[in-house]
Amino acid sequence: MRAMDTVVDADRLARQLAFLIECDRLKSVVRQTLNADARRQENSAEHSWAVCLFAMTLAEHSSVPIDVARVIRMLLVHDVVEIDAGDTFAYDTAGLADQHEREARAADRLFGLLPPDQAAEFRALWEEFEAQETPEARFAMTVDRLQPMLLNCLTEGAAWRRHGVTHAQVLQRNARMASGSVALWEHMRARLEDAVRRGFLSP
Repeated sequence: MRAMDTVVDADRLARQLAFLIECDRLKSVVRQTLNADARRQENSAEHSWAVCLFAMTLAEHSSVPIDVARVIRMLLVHDVVEIDAGDTFAYDTAGLADQHEREARAADRLFGLLPPDQAAEFRALWEEFEAQETPEARFAMTVDRLQPMLLNCLTEGAAWRRHGVTHAQVLQRNARMASGSVALWEHMRARLEDAVRRGFLSP
């Protein structure tokens, strides 16, 4: 059987590879949360992989039916902007104030490396996550919030204690998880109460 002849669009491939090479820099963006073994802080690429696995594993707990593949695609691109904008700690009030503006500029540059059709597709996924108007975006946000909270519970509140984060702050920041999954939010609320009882999180 003769292999099919293929014609590669060299410019398109070059742009795709340029984007992928740039995305490797996400491995160098350090987050505040420690990995579960508590030996070091996780990086944003590890977080992106983890939340995709969370989404695939926990999809049955979504409050409404969702397109899991779309959730995963959204999660794969939504933190890419941190290559330029850095990771904004969830309880950094000053950083949160201009987070969207910084990340939008990063999205312009990073997704702009791609061929126009893919640039538009990836940017649309990023915007969908930011807008939080679809069930997929809301579930993506839910697992994105759940993962670092779970790691904090597993590392005796390492990042929470380092930054003086309180139980009230965690509740206020993460209550919107319920819009994606009431079940997952209620489970994490119970874990937070246990973290307070064990001294991992200030009341």
